[in-house]
Amino acid sequence: MYTFSNKLKTFSIALIILGLLGVGYGFMTSHKSFEEVETILADEHHGEEVAHADDTHAITAEAKADQHKKHVEHVQHQIANRPWAAIYVAAFFFMMIALGVLAFYAVQRASQAGWSPVLFRVMEGISTYLLPGGLIVLIIAGASHFIGHNNIFVWMDPEVVAHDKLIQGKAGWLNVWGFLIRGIIYLGGWVLYSHFVRKFSIAQDTAEDNRNFKKAFRISAAFLVFFLYTESMMSWDWIMSVDPHWFSTLFGWYVLAGMLVSGITVIAFITLYLKSRGYLEHVNDSHLHDLAKFMFGFSIFWAYLWFSQFMLIWYANIPEEVTYFVARVNDYKLPFFGMVVLNLVFPFLMLMNSDYKRLPWFVVMTGVIILVGHYVDVYTMIMPATVGDRWSIGIPEISSVLLFAGLFIFIVFNALTKAPLLPKRNPFIKESENFHY
Repeated sequence: MYTFSNKLKTFSIALIILGLLGVGYGFMTSHKSFEEVETILADEHHGEEVAHADDTHAITAEAKADQHKKHVEHVQHQIANRPWAAIYVAAFFFMMIALGVLAFYAVQRASQAGWSPVLFRVMEGISTYLLPGGLIVLIIAGASHFIGHNNIFVWMDPEVVAHDKLIQGKAGWLNVWGFLIRGIIYLGGWVLYSHFVRKFSIAQDTAEDNRNFKKAFRISAAFLVFFLYTESMMSWDWIMSVDPHWFSTLFGWYVLAGMLVSGITVIAFITLYLKSRGYLEHVNDSHLHDLAKFMFGFSIFWAYLWFSQFMLIWYANIPEEVTYFVARVNDYKLPFFGMVVLNLVFPFLMLMNSDYKRLPWFVVMTGVIILVGHYVDVYTMIMPATVGDRWSIGIPEISSVLLFAGLFIFIVFNALTKAPLLPKRNPFIKESENFHY
């Protein structure tokens, strides 16, 4: 039985406290007065006026003043959005890791894979973060509407909807209560599966037959059908709707690819950590090799979807589609193209060699790059629609990552103490223990 060490527990709590302090500071400093924003803009433009029309007299002094006021208020709102967006990005990122692991676990169960049962308890432990992590995502989204000023989802603002016919046409789907109810349905289905499959898994340890194993197989097959539908709808609601004028039929698959590669990377990290502490003695370099193969494969799959989505929209050059990428290419060039290097080039070059997939330090180094890359991916999906060109990586972003990293570590490693790390009576456990590639 795994014991949650005091050092790791203290470390996770310290991350949570540091994160909370930084997030609080980010919210306190995000509220700028009209005059403060004017000063910021004046410094950025070196005193230039927002409108230049004196020579043509096409714009009256009153119109220029009104234009200036609207511009300052717009920037003021973007600055206020930043801590909301930063905490939402981090919350979604860690939630998607847990959801990706749960989906990967369901695939192992439904396919009756023989190599992976020694890793099942690690996957089950990571999946326990899904309930608190998913609720936090919904709470942040709801709070940005009920407490904030619609800081994340512009379609939640009735004034915006009243002047936007396109969003009005989507109001049957994009409304606050529909958003929250659907989120509860998605999360409820995922968590129910996670609860029952873990229950059957633990019960199988002391069972005299394979009845619990068969139950886990059946509900895993059913869950995968539910998951494929709800994951796509979740990606529309929780990510794509920050840009309510834009849509992509590939988007659900694109989010799924990032979710899976991030989740598998975290499985590898926790497995290596536990093995370094003397646990999981049956995990060998072949198990690590297979995890690294999945990291490699899903990195390629993610890149294929990224290119397919970008290339087709760029080539068609339809105005309502290209606006999504124009904002990211113009204002987010470094993170937008940098994540392609992090999520494709590095994993492709570093994990291509079969021998390197068996080296723990090499897999960890590659995995860190992958996780950073997919955090940046989520960042570039959320930030352009919420803060525009007012983005940066600073206290709000770093603190949010620390907060949810600490919470993730605390919940996952606490869950690992609740059951033996080896599922003893799984029918494939001997095959898994003796697995060699």
